[in-house]
Amino acid sequence: MKDTHDDRSFEQDVYDVVRAIPPGRVTSYGAIAKVLGSARASRRVGWVLNKSFGAEPPVPAHRVVNRLGMLSGAIHFPADRPMAAQLEGEGVRIENDTVVDFERVFWDPMREL
Repeated sequence: MKDTHDDRSFEQDVYDVVRAIPPGRVTSYGAIAKVLGSARASRRVGWVLNKSFGAEPPVPAHRVVNRLGMLSGAIHFPADRPMAAQLEGEGVRIENDTVVDFERVFWDPMREL
């Protein structure tokens, strides 16, 4: 039987890390998984963020991209809050659904938390 307490705990931990990402910065699904001690759980981080749109306080899931800086989760965002538009509103440049200067705006939770 699956331990749902662990799922809720992981979900809350993901939300806490994502809420710590400053505006105008991005991190990756893998970096979040790694800081949580589950380095191979980047997809699980993505699944958690897919359910985050109604969370309170809000979870800035738009600040999480794949390891190459691509907006791989963009298709899951509500039509009235597109991922790219939210990032651009914070000063992050996007071209071809990819963060420009990814290394410069990358926020590493292993160093920042």
